[in-house]
Amino acid sequence: LRLVAILKAILEGEKAAVLKRDRHLPLSFHRRQEELKFSLGLQRLQHRVHEIQALRDNPAASLQPDLRDPQLKTEGKPPESELPALILEAVKELEAAKQQVLKRIQIWKRQQQLAGNGAVFEENLAPLQKRCESLVEVYFQLHQQVMGASAKLGAELLPRLLERFNEVLSSLVKR
Repeated sequence: LRLVAILKAILEGEKAAVLKRDRHLPLSFHRRQEELKFSLGLQRLQHRVHEIQALRDNPAASLQPDLRDPQLKTEGKPPESELPALILEAVKELEAAKQQVLKRIQIWKRQQQLAGNGAVFEENLAPLQKRCESLVEVYFQLHQQVMGASAKLGAELLPRLLERFNEVLSSLVKR
């Protein structure tokens, strides 16, 4: 982990030096960076769904503390409290991924508007559609896990989670 942190710091320093020298990077670099961030977020979300399923299937087995993620410290917590915390973390990540998709949709709409004035416009909607479909797929997996664990979540947490789920799906559909 220390090696990864050192390499990350070196790469961030190099990126800052390039940005300082050139003042900006090509648009394709930023788009690729955004795609990688979204892919990583989606993979983390899928991993959370699998963790939730594993915890539901075997509630006696406590998850090992994830040293890379300081937000999820499970040491000292009873297994019953791990599931709601893990689900809440997964819902936060789902909402963050939704925001990334909505941001990309907004950028696409703006580029389409600018195309009316002669700006270059890439009309290919396939990457945007793939993002939406993969996010909705993970959404349904997570929703299924939450509904399966509804008895363990309590009467006050479940309605809040369902409301957040409905907001995610409705905002994706409406925009």
